[in-house]
Amino acid sequence: MLDLKRQYQPLHQELLEALGQVLETQQFILGREVAAFEQAAAAQLSVAHAIGCSSGTDALWLALASAEVGPGQAVITTPFSFFASVSSILRAGATPVLADIDPATFNLSPAAVENVLASERGAGVQAILPVHLYGQCADWTAFARLARENGLKLVEDAAQAWGAEWHGAKAGGLSDAAAFSFYPTKNLSAAGDAGMVATNSDAVAERARMLRQHGMRRRYYHDELGWNTRMDGFQGAVLGVKLKYIATWTEARRAVAARYTSLFTQAGLAEAGPYPAKGLVLPSETPGARHIWHQYVIRAPRRDSLREFLAARKIGSEIYYPVPLHLQEALKNLGYKAGDFPEAERAAQEVLALPIFPELREDEQQTVVRAIAEFLS
Repeated sequence: MLDLKRQYQPLHQELLEALGQVLETQQFILGREVAAFEQAAAAQLSVAHAIGCSSGTDALWLALASAEVGPGQAVITTPFSFFASVSSILRAGATPVLADIDPATFNLSPAAVENVLASERGAGVQAILPVHLYGQCADWTAFARLARENGLKLVEDAAQAWGAEWHGAKAGGLSDAAAFSFYPTKNLSAAGDAGMVATNSDAVAERARMLRQHGMRRRYYHDELGWNTRMDGFQGAVLGVKLKYIATWTEARRAVAARYTSLFTQAGLAEAGPYPAKGLVLPSETPGARHIWHQYVIRAPRRDSLREFLAARKIGSEIYYPVPLHLQEALKNLGYKAGDFPEAERAAQEVLALPIFPELREDEQQTVVRAIAEFLS
């Protein structure tokens, strides 16, 4: 699925020198390297503030809490995402309310959100948390309209979307606050766990910096119950190096995705969709969006058998995500049941992520396509 060594080798010496600077200064928690990365990251995202933290999950909680989303409030989000999209809402003290997804993009459906807002579950909703899934922005034109008409806050789960855009505006600067993840599998990755909150609000940024350090504005004076969620110096150093190359890597990913689409189409395997019949439904770039292809996710018939077939030929794949959040055991007290979100449930049975990373070669992609063609035949 991912060969991080191919990315590491050309950066070997530069990364070692950056890590050496942290050892030299002994600034292991926050410090100079983190501050430099935050400044460069904010500039790249065209936002006023970037606040580094210890993980993407913590970034989601920080973004919500810093936007003053909390107890007594409800937040609408998607059932088709990583667990942290919902668990962060609960950690902030708010109530998650779910709405179904669009079958073409897998992102939260604005129409489904509008229906929820008009229902009993819509009472108490103060915010919407769309997820830019797989590296493509949710329909922000529609969500901005819904927020404006209903007086709601918007928080982006941009964990998978560094560099994605919506009509020229970059993910991370579309909302009141946004959360990014730098988990090692992400397009922009740390050498461990790390995350970041992005915002154009001075108040949100100040609050995020306070909350990430046990609620301190002054050392040992705790204004609120925050958390220890600071970025360490080594991660700031690694990210500072990689930030210089992410634009080039993104273009390479976009080329890999385009090549997959061309190869599958030439092989006669592509179907219009949104659901597969005998072939594959390929992912696409929404008009007005700039997809950064964190994942290349197909919809396939007999998905589980296909995955086993690929594994037997030593071809990696992954399912993001096999169980929708409303059917997770840990979230059963949200009060949902099977059948409540048919699009998310069907997607969970059909999606399959194929190997994608900037250094993936064309011959390797041809191997993937040939194997899938053999299975479908």
